[in-house]
Amino acid sequence: MRKLSLACILVCGVASADTLTGRVVAVTDGDTLTLLTDGNKRLRVRLADIDAPERKQRFGGKSRQSLADLCLKKPVEVVTRARDEYKRFIATVNCSGVDAASEQVARGMAWVSARQTSASTPLYELETVARLRQVGLWADAEPVPPWEWRAKQVTR
Repeated sequence: MRKLSLACILVCGVASADTLTGRVVAVTDGDTLTLLTDGNKRLRVRLADIDAPERKQRFGGKSRQSLADLCLKKPVEVVTRARDEYKRFIATVNCSGVDAASEQVARGMAWVSARQTSASTPLYELETVARLRQVGLWADAEPVPPWEWRAKQVTR
C-alpha cells in the first residue's frame, strides 16, 4: 500500500506540471513577470530557483530591467512547478530560447535560492562565475541577499 501511495504522489506531482506558452506583458521585478497565455489568460509567474533584489533594494531596478530585456513582449514557454503563497506560478521560463533564471544569475542580477534549489544545479556555477567577475550585484562591495533585505524591512 505504501508503494502505491508513493507512486501516486510521484505521478500526481509530475502530472501537475503544465507547459504554457504566450508572451510576457509585464515585468514586476527581477524574478517575477506576467504572462499572457495563448488562451488570453494573464498569469503571474515567479522564476524558479532564484531570488532577485527587491524593487526598492540596491540593484532592484537593474535586475528588473535585465529580465524585461530578456522577456518583455517576447514569446515564452513556461513549465509550472507549483504555486506560492501569493498565488504566483513558480516555473521555469524560457524566453525566445533563453532560460531566464540562468541568464539572470549569469548577469549577476539574482542569487540562486538555496532553499528552493538542489545542490547539484548548474545555477551555482553561474553564480560563482558572476561573483568572480564582479558583474551586476556582485560589483557591490557587500551585496545583500533579498531574503535578508526583506527580513530587515519587517523589523523596521
